[in-house]
Amino acid sequence: MGNESYETALAGLTKLLSVKGDQEPIATTKIDQVTEELQGVDSQSFNLVERMKTGFIHFKKEKYEKNLTLYDDLAKGQSPKFMVFACSDSRVCPSNILNLQPGEAFMVRNIANMVPPYDQTRYSGVGAAIEYAVLHLKVENIVVIGHSCCGGIKGLMSLPDDGSTSTDFIEEWVKICLPAKEKVKSENGSLPLPQQCSECEKEAVNVSLSNLLTYPFVRDGLMKKSLALKGGYYDFINGSFELWGLEFNLTHSPSV
Repeated sequence: MGNESYETALAGLTKLLSVKGDQEPIATTKIDQVTEELQGVDSQSFNLVERMKTGFIHFKKEKYEKNLTLYDDLAKGQSPKFMVFACSDSRVCPSNILNLQPGEAFMVRNIANMVPPYDQTRYSGVGAAIEYAVLHLKVENIVVIGHSCCGGIKGLMSLPDDGSTSTDFIEEWVKICLPAKEKVKSENGSLPLPQQCSECEKEAVNVSLSNLLTYPFVRDGLMKKSLALKGGYYDFINGSFELWGLEFNLTHSPSV
């Protein structure tokens, strides 16, 4: 079947869905079948639905049913001690690396585990997560975890000097940690790019920690000693994990 035939079939099925609600199950099944054929998926290929089904069955039998007290408590609410910023990279799940249990950590995962500076317009999603964690969940620690072989950091280190971009979102996002790139280039510009990236993976964590200070409620928590900031780095090549803190000299800002 040619591409035009596929597109015609999908358009027809989509129209059927919008016109005849009682045909939705049939049309939905057909759309899935046509899409699989278009992608060249056969019976031997990865089956997402089956993978999720077996994964949940394993979770329910081996974790949920063996820890009913824990999940009963979690149903009543959450009180995590940590807020964790980690990369979206599929190789660096914080729960696996640090053996974090359900209810222990409030997590945000994004490209290159970056924390943007306070901005109610551009970064409201991240700001909302930090605000909720600090003011409502009362987390005691915010940990930003970088990692080895980070594609986002490689993208940051490879940004053209002329400011041009080739992506809709990625390059603009990683510019959050441009100060880290500038520092690495200044201090280690003679190193090969892979080594510069390794240096930047850690330095970008420090930039994110500094950016956290731009959130008033984070600064307030640090002043009151109810909140601590930590940087972390997971090296999955060598199987190591580092954790560090930064000393901030904070003073109360005068009232305006």
